[in-house]
Amino acid sequence: MAKKKVKFVCQECGYETPKWMGKCPSCNNWNTLVEELTSKPSSRHTFVTSDSSIRKKPEQITKIKSEKEPRIETDMPEVNRVLGGGIVPGSLVLIGGDPGIGKSTLLLQLSSQLANKQLNVLYISGEESTRQTKLRADRLNALSDNLYVLAETNMADVSNQIEHINPSFVVIDSIQTIFKEEVTSAPGSVSQVRECTSELMRIAKHKGVPIFIVGHVTKEGSIAGPRLLEHMVDAVLYFEGERHHTFRILRSVKNRFGSTHEMGIFEMKEEGLREVANPSEIFLEERSQGVAGSTVVASMEGTRPVLVEIQSLISPTAYGNPRRMATGIDYNRVPLLMAVLEKRVGMLLQNQDAYVKVVGGVKLDEPAIDLAVAISIASSFQDKSSKPDDVFIGEVGLTGEVRRVSRIEQRVQEAAKLGFKRAIIPKKNIGDWSVPRDIEIVGVNSVQEALKASLGGA
Repeated sequence: MAKKKVKFVCQECGYETPKWMGKCPSCNNWNTLVEELTSKPSSRHTFVTSDSSIRKKPEQITKIKSEKEPRIETDMPEVNRVLGGGIVPGSLVLIGGDPGIGKSTLLLQLSSQLANKQLNVLYISGEESTRQTKLRADRLNALSDNLYVLAETNMADVSNQIEHINPSFVVIDSIQTIFKEEVTSAPGSVSQVRECTSELMRIAKHKGVPIFIVGHVTKEGSIAGPRLLEHMVDAVLYFEGERHHTFRILRSVKNRFGSTHEMGIFEMKEEGLREVANPSEIFLEERSQGVAGSTVVASMEGTRPVLVEIQSLISPTAYGNPRRMATGIDYNRVPLLMAVLEKRVGMLLQNQDAYVKVVGGVKLDEPAIDLAVAISIASSFQDKSSKPDDVFIGEVGLTGEVRRVSRIEQRVQEAAKLGFKRAIIPKKNIGDWSVPRDIEIVGVNSVQEALKASLGGA
């Protein structure tokens, strides 16, 4: 007989303790410890050391054949880009996002596209009935005889249906609703999520079928539950965007088969998600011309250059401590660049409120946006507008120097394609690369030189 014991598991970080506590000592969250029953084998395991018990033997890495993994390409190039070139057979992919952002819509459209390629697709919904899924499929025109829909939450039945249908693509929506009968805790708990994901990973690797699972997110925007869920899967994708805006961004934060810096942009329509072929044009279409505090930066999102507008508003503070707010960039970057402008350029910004925003809901985290942010802050402070056909690229150091950045040629080419006439870049980046015909290159060594070139001096 197996002995049963009680343990308490934190639903946020997975910390285990034999007694209940109000506050988790690992993640410091309150009221997250939930009671779970575990079975402990009463007899000890015996280990067999005979050669016949060893199923697999280690191989020399030099004798292992290198084979390029074939990929399943979808009809959405943006999804293929984020995944690193397509869906890898046998991969386990986790997609997270806020409720109502469009995760189920995206996966149902992908399922329909693969089903139209004569591939058997199994869409398992633990949150909706088959009729509800059919209503969404009618609206999206995602209908195919090769698309199978199942409303099930029992992991054993899910495994049996995958074995019976033998699909080429599986969607689990969502992993927090699936449970195993052997585990006594409630669906969505740490133990259930861990065991069900392990079972799905075994199925994916054994049968070579790609499985996409949907994960709920917390109010902070991270995948709900412990981090072990993200460690177990092959790729983690976040579907981002504001519910009141139509644009959605699919971003990769982990990918064993490609880059983690790629980004796909979609627009939510009545008939589903539509890809945005030229995101730079979309982000700049409502840009105000000749307004102080507005600059444009050419940022790299993976292998794709994207032109985004950065807006700043500098105003005298009415409080003892001036406010610093940033949307779309790291908050700590704003006071750092303001300190550089104050110390190296002589701008008195210590009594000014600063509000910096990246327009379009994009999040930028590369250092090449420093120069554009600094020029935007200086432009708003002096109430002088930069030229509307200028684009700024460069990293700013603490001594006020403008440092070189990577992939400068792709950035400048994207700016020239959208009609920009001048690019202010680090002087160290001027070298062995071809400059487009219709754009002027201005190399600068410091923030002072950049301000003089764009605003006519500090």
